Amino acid sequence: MADKQISLPAKLINGGIAGLIGVTCVFPIDLAKTRLQNQQNGSRIYTSMSDCLIKTIRSEGFCGMYRGAAVNLTLVTPEKAIKLAANDFFRHQLSKDGQKLTLVREMLAGCGAGTCQVIITTPMEMLKIQLQDAGRIEAQRKLIGQHTRGGGAKVNVVRLKSPTALQLSRDLLKDKGIAGLYKGLGATLLRDVPFSIIYFPLFANLNSLGRRNSDGSAPFYISFLAGCFAGCTAAVAVNPVDVVKTRLQSLTRGRHEDTYGGVTDCVSKILRHEGPSAFLKGSYCRALVIAPLFGIAQVVYFLGVGEFVLSLLPGQKH
Repeated sequence: MADKQISLPAKLINGGIAGLIGVTCVFPIDLAKTRLQNQQNGSRIYTSMSDCLIKTIRSEGFCGMYRGAAVNLTLVTPEKAIKLAANDFFRHQLSKDGQKLTLVREMLAGCGAGTCQVIITTPMEMLKIQLQDAGRIEAQRKLIGQHTRGGGAKVNVVRLKSPTALQLSRDLLKDKGIAGLYKGLGATLLRDVPFSIIYFPLFANLNSLGRRNSDGSAPFYISFLAGCFAGCTAAVAVNPVDVVKTRLQSLTRGRHEDTYGGVTDCVSKILRHEGPSAFLKGSYCRALVIAPLFGIAQVVYFLGVGEFVLSLLPGQKH
């Protein structure tokens, strides 16, 4: 991601490793984001990210914070591979005789990368959201049950009976075919394409600021800060669409919660029932997720993990 020349295979390895480490580190915050975005007025269980994480640990245990992580850990490597390869491909195609890309061309390359990555992102997010939100739905049902009995009962431990990712995939494919896994594709495109349009050019331009190393590459701290800032900016900018996408992809609803017929219907109902501020739900969680992800990616690139792995393979130059 820095401007030193890195081979595509090395980039794919770096991106995959960074994705695996990043998901492991920030997944609990991502779970809190999903639950905060999904809860509607009148059915609020969590007041903030910290409140959500504390209640999740109390009711579901420490492992409850990683519900759905297996899906991300499995698919994050191909997702990063597609995104990085596509961005490189489009930047190469749009460059003229190796000259620096204009801002518009950088945005077009990012647009292409964002469009390609939804092949993996949409089903990954679809499955992850069901698993992440299962605890919120179960907690809400327990709470309603206690109120129904008079509210005098002791709070029970939430015992989740949510299906696994494989069961969800099998059921969706059986009932709706491949389209079942790609529910919310339009909203995912509306989120990931603008994200890439903002992130890639912003990072490239921020990374070009300041003094250079002797080999012409950007200093590590410049790349690190550029990645964090560009990631945060893009994440917060597209958060309203992320809220819509999360709502559309959630198959199970709590009691008295709205159902949606599409992007337009979802936007309309959120504005009518919850107000414009609802589109910012989970935005600080998303910023806290994205910044470390791109920061970790810069560490992996700086250490040259991908190049080291390739150097161990037979026939590769050391």
